[in-house]
Amino acid sequence: MDDFRVDRVGSALRGENPTVIRRLNAGFAVIGDVQHLPGYCVLITDTPGIDQLTDLPVPAQQAFLADAALLARAVSDVCGRRDPQFRRINIEIQGNTDAFLHAHVTPRYDWEPDGIVGWPAALHHWEGLVDAQVHGLSAAHDSLREELGAALDRLR
Repeated sequence: MDDFRVDRVGSALRGENPTVIRRLNAGFAVIGDVQHLPGYCVLITDTPGIDQLTDLPVPAQQAFLADAALLARAVSDVCGRRDPQFRRINIEIQGNTDAFLHAHVTPRYDWEPDGIVGWPAALHHWEGLVDAQVHGLSAAHDSLREELGAALDRLR
């Protein structure tokens, strides 16, 4: 099987993307393959060839944003229970690197370094605080993944 990262949308549609937690109305809730912050997830579109939110018709835009909010509630619920220093959720649609519609759903914590906690979560990467060997998705994240799926099921 080809690396799912080459075509995250296509691999999700084919059932070959191992990061998929749940199929939602307008996309797939996936757990981030690098967990720079515990609980980091992404909503990816289920429509191949869509690069940005405005490429979709308005009803599909609304469905995608509703799914992003649902995923954010699930991440907030799970991370809030798992870590008393959970602070808030950031939702970002950027698309500057990957040319497919996706929304980052990032939990933020009070234990993040002072110079980073008030800035976009990508600062963790820019400052070199993320090591894919240390933060890469692994079996150690199975319980987190299960809790996120259960929270999505409960909230739907």
